[in-house]
Amino acid sequence: MPINKSTEYGNISISLDAISSLAGGTITECYGVVGMASQKAVRDGWAELLKKENYAKGVVVRQDAEGLVLDLYIIALHGIKLHEVVYEAQKRVKYVLEKTLEVKCSQVNIFVQGVRVLK
Repeated sequence: MPINKSTEYGNISISLDAISSLAGGTITECYGVVGMASQKAVRDGWAELLKKENYAKGVVVRQDAEGLVLDLYIIALHGIKLHEVVYEAQKRVKYVLEKTLEVKCSQVNIFVQGVRVLK
């Protein structure tokens, strides 16, 4: 179900896939996030990194009465404070979505699917 907005110039329809791609691109730029993981894939204890064109598979976007609810599935960097990284990532995703799309974002839930060491 897309988000519809009306302006003086006409109507705007924003698909949930576009929102999930924007959220996925934003969170992968955050410090401590290695990449996006599929929400379904934890196979043999390993989460698969998603490529840029598949970010929508790692994000679930829903609408409720208060605004958008996002579930993001990530792979984090080993050796960092997960709480701090996830908290900052939540703030950044919420800020970017609200400023870019002018839509209220009520929740940003982040699920860490795995931890990786980068060489």
